[in-house]
Amino acid sequence: MLDIALLGCGGMMPLPNRFLTSMFLRLNGRFLLLDCGEGTQVSLKMLGWGFKNIDVILITHFHADHVAGLPGLLLTITNSGRTEPLHMIGPKGLEIVVKCLLVIAPELPFEIIFHEMEDATNIKIGDFHISSLPVEHRMPCFAYSIDVKRRGKFNINKAKALNLPRTYWSILQKNEMVLYEGKEYLPEMVMGDERKGLKVSYCTDSRPVAALPDFIKDSDLFICEGIYGEDEKLNKAMEYKHMLFSEAATLAKKGNVSELWLTHYSPSLTAPEEFLSVAKDIFENTHLGFDRKTAALLFSE
Repeated sequence: MLDIALLGCGGMMPLPNRFLTSMFLRLNGRFLLLDCGEGTQVSLKMLGWGFKNIDVILITHFHADHVAGLPGLLLTITNSGRTEPLHMIGPKGLEIVVKCLLVIAPELPFEIIFHEMEDATNIKIGDFHISSLPVEHRMPCFAYSIDVKRRGKFNINKAKALNLPRTYWSILQKNEMVLYEGKEYLPEMVMGDERKGLKVSYCTDSRPVAALPDFIKDSDLFICEGIYGEDEKLNKAMEYKHMLFSEAATLAKKGNVSELWLTHYSPSLTAPEEFLSVAKDIFENTHLGFDRKTAALLFSE
């Protein structure tokens, strides 16, 4: 099971009832955070899932509404007692940006391992398989997909054919290698074909670039910005490199995703529910994001 929380759904500035856009994933007790605008740690505290086990933070781009919350969050992680390294992924220049922000939080008890990108990238951290895609904003910006792979089932016939004592079967099932009578036995020797996993995709602060439908293809959940609800604001969205509700819904339809959550609303969009039908007319399974909206994605078999 993969737990998902949308920590905030606002763009540009936090509002009294709307934190800045950020997404949080929980898998087997470990966490992934995507973007960290001002106030993210407050929404995380309200969510109540914890801070210590955040293993990776993804940053889409370096506008303040996506990174200004990092010093406070990292200090909160420090206070949780974490000492393990923490990975951070984002556009080229990430290390410089974060170290400048950390002038006010200079002593962290854990190492930050930076992964800087200039083009599409695939990185595996723990059980999270992370893919990135350059998108179109006013500065370098990336969309992300997070895949959770699922191993095949234990195949007893394969295990028997190895003539390996049964006491070693459980070790292989735990994805560990076995050395027996001078020979190596690998986990894949006793497992069936990989089963369908889970996929969550996230795109904000971008125009709907041509590569996005393939990038988000077959996602169980697609979280996408809809800065304005009305199509009449297309020229403004194009000028500032953002997306409308209708454009996000069109991407969801083209990408054959299972569900769409809209997020990153303009401060001027005070009643996004008034425009939900604009998206649903294109992609029926569209839902409005709101602070601490959660879902649990289950494996299909």
